[in-house]
Amino acid sequence: MITCTLTYEIDPNQVDAFEAYGRVWIGLVNRFGGTHHGYWLPHEGANDIAYAKFSFPSLTAYEAYRIASMDDADCQKAFAFAQRTGCIRRYDRSFTRPVLDAAPVATLEDLA
Repeated sequence: MITCTLTYEIDPNQVDAFEAYGRVWIGLVNRFGGTHHGYWLPHEGANDIAYAKFSFPSLTAYEAYRIASMDDADCQKAFAFAQRTGCIRRYDRSFTRPVLDAAPVATLEDLA
């Protein structure tokens, strides 16, 4: 599994537009076979930083989603909405792999 973490710089005057954009992408990512983990919007602290996380079974599956999204009418509407509203100033993408299962403490002795 590969998880994409997006860090957005958003227009603090367009948080509602960004939230609407995010809600649409949750459905789109899921429709393309990913698992969207949600968006995190500003609440305390910086008012122009937001986050999103979603996963795909592999980097290959993520890349297939990216290619397919370029030809998808709903995805194109979402991209155009963000551009029209200016809700997103910039974003950075990083990829990580989750560690989701526990291990006994004795595992640490094997690695020392």
